[in-house]
Amino acid sequence: MADSPAKKGRWQAVRHGARRVDEATPDSRDRAVDALRACAILGVVLGHWLVTALVAHDGGLYTASPLGRMPWLAPISWIFQTLAVFFLVGGHVATRSLASARARSLTYGQWLRARLGRLARPVLALLCLWAVVTAGLLLTGAPADTVHTLVKLALSPLWFLLVLAALTAATPLVARLHPLWPLAVVLHVDVLRFGLHLGPSWLGWANLPAGWLVPYTLGAAWTRGELDTRRTGRVLLVSGTTATVGLVHCAGYPAAMVGVPGAAISNLDPPTLAAVTFGLAQCGLALLLRDRLRRAMRRPLPWAAVATVNLSAMTIFLWHQTALMATTAATLPAGRLPGLHTAPDGPAWIAARLGWLPVFALVLTVCWGAFRSYEQGGGGRRRVRGWRVRERCVRKRRVRGRRVRERRSRVVRVHRGVGRIAQAGRPGRRGRVVRVGHANGAAGGEDTGAVPRVPRGHRV
Repeated sequence: MADSPAKKGRWQAVRHGARRVDEATPDSRDRAVDALRACAILGVVLGHWLVTALVAHDGGLYTASPLGRMPWLAPISWIFQTLAVFFLVGGHVATRSLASARARSLTYGQWLRARLGRLARPVLALLCLWAVVTAGLLLTGAPADTVHTLVKLALSPLWFLLVLAALTAATPLVARLHPLWPLAVVLHVDVLRFGLHLGPSWLGWANLPAGWLVPYTLGAAWTRGELDTRRTGRVLLVSGTTATVGLVHCAGYPAAMVGVPGAAISNLDPPTLAAVTFGLAQCGLALLLRDRLRRAMRRPLPWAAVATVNLSAMTIFLWHQTALMATTAATLPAGRLPGLHTAPDGPAWIAARLGWLPVFALVLTVCWGAFRSYEQGGGGRRRVRGWRVRERCVRKRRVRGRRVRERRSRVVRVHRGVGRIAQAGRPGRRGRVVRVGHANGAAGGEDTGAVPRVPRGHRV
């Protein structure tokens, strides 16, 4: 009972912080976009944690998947393989951002540097750390196969970012491309590969850009207002589902929408026609859920949680595999722990793996705290009660012979710690970013892709 007032105070602080984030978000912002991005990122993270096993054997580690021995788990991949939704949102956000940049008379190069800069910084941190880890493992005599397994798993998220960066750079060229064109490329490539058994071995990799260009161009069509009706979402959902079921049952495509070690065909490595049609169904469902998500995101607490995930989306995505491997390696001295070091060979392994998910999340939180600054950038700071304000884009000009500093925008950081709101003039903890600048409506509401914006002069 003694802890009850303290818990109540912490809960009130959480609700108060959530309201502040909610009030700092303009009404023109489409919160469903942020909700879809957060769901896509968390779906990929949970999916990898559930279907990736590092098995300890003969002093080394190798990867295995429960989908290999338990194919009836394939529906798990239907829920957690959400990459198509991320590319849908990516295409929508990138085309809106490009339109906003053109309205502000920014060049394509300036726009692209700003878009890719946020991707490059956290990637550099990941590469540096794993270069050190790899050198340490080799110097201490770790088996080469184990080192290869760990490095491959840690860097596996980079293929996604490379494709996203390429599509972002090509946004001016594909902004008005109809999704049927890249879909036709995937169809013809698969006919050559699996139907006629013709073409070179690398032909399938043409599907890597073409396959993910389908949802990306759907996002561009969303920006143009061509996907606003619910009928469009229903057509995508029904046609995509029907095509996927037909391809799996009649054309021999795998039921799992993720790669399975040892399988003859992978739906993701490179993407197949089944993976693309499955993505169309996912995009249709996402479009149908927009109105419900908008209503749900009007509540401060869910919106604050979604904004938090979006602010560190790339950090979470890049480091979730490292969190899994760190947990596995750190517990090796304790022996072969079920669900962590053992082979995924039955329902008991699944039950044990579910128990390890909170541990993975805790380790990922540590990685997030250590490396999120690489995604959010730097700058000078000043503190306000409950908030930490970062000054940026300070321009100097002369007025009557004197140099005057003119502030163009602000970044407001909401503190992470519950009940640890920094007082004025007192040191506080680094927190989350809420940009306060010139954005309004479609011109700038989504241009950063992750950070709520409010008009300049809005009091927070």
